[in-house]
Amino acid sequence: MRKIALSLLSVLLLLASCAPSLDDTEDEVVQNEEEPTGQPSIVPTYKLSDEDYRVILPYRTSESRGVITNQMANRLDIDEMEEGLMRHSKEYYDPNKYYFEEGQYLTAEKVYTWIDELNPVVEDGADEEVYRDNPRYLSHILEQNYLKRNDDNSVELVGLSIGVALKSQYAFQTEIGGPYYYEDIKESVMLEKGKEIAQTILERIRQIEGLQDVPIMLAIYREEARGSAVPGNYVARTYVEKGDMSIDDWEGINEDYILFPSREAEKEYVDDSKIVNTFGGDIAEFFPNYVGYIGEGFYVNEELQKLNIEVPIEFNGKGEVIGFAQYTYGLVKDKFPNNYDIEIKISSSERLEALISRETGEEDPSVHVFD
Repeated sequence: MRKIALSLLSVLLLLASCAPSLDDTEDEVVQNEEEPTGQPSIVPTYKLSDEDYRVILPYRTSESRGVITNQMANRLDIDEMEEGLMRHSKEYYDPNKYYFEEGQYLTAEKVYTWIDELNPVVEDGADEEVYRDNPRYLSHILEQNYLKRNDDNSVELVGLSIGVALKSQYAFQTEIGGPYYYEDIKESVMLEKGKEIAQTILERIRQIEGLQDVPIMLAIYREEARGSAVPGNYVARTYVEKGDMSIDDWEGINEDYILFPSREAEKEYVDDSKIVNTFGGDIAEFFPNYVGYIGEGFYVNEELQKLNIEVPIEFNGKGEVIGFAQYTYGLVKDKFPNNYDIEIKISSSERLEALISRETGEEDPSVHVFD
């Protein structure tokens, strides 16, 4: 019992040492709008880290709120499209200088209209081959706004980021209530179409009042197939200076999400796959209730940046949870190199039981066992 108490004390100390640093400055700003609300906006007191954007309060939701959930079938793709666009925006809009706001210019009606107009038109009653030859490539258009504070404490728009989501697999029906057919779309074809669509989107954005002279970052997102256990990823991006009406060139993005265990992981990332498989085998050897794990690795330029592993297991008591967390803590420390972020969620059928995490460069993981 004394050992368990000491272990829990260590957990608390680790948690305290790994708490996020918070920027404690607070500002009141006024947004420059066509139709001012008369209510000043507030930049929140705390900022989780230098890598995060501050948002302006009261929080304004996107003018196209809800469209993404109707256009993209996989929840994982929805999250990664939004989070990934913000991640790539940091290359152009410094989080220490600029604030984030959801898109305020592309309305739901406009996004739906553009998606329909930018996709091939297939007449009702067309046969299967016509659908296969004319897939609806474009799924969604996502807008994010980035703002800066002026000397008079007003804030103004300084940049837009636009995510263009395209399909890797086209699902269609030739008749209402009929069976679904599927057509895979090669990445090279998708990318070519995506660049054409992005150019048209840029031209249309420049016609919107207030966006004629704003820099715009555009990024192409490739969705995963329906039901995939990992999300898709961004494959290309470009930055257009204020006033420009055309895209000169694109920068390729080499990102990938890999499922563990999987044949792809074993083939493409042999060393990482061996480490994760060994981790699973070590747990299975000592805990009879263990049934397996599911992992997700995020790679940039074929280098692992973050590894998430979820371990579902049934426990017979809190002592078993603590013991399992202790054992897993040791495996993380001994088995996994510290050149990438790692997060392990230990869950029962009822809830999340424990969380073990370690950031890049750290030697010791942090542990939280939930009450």
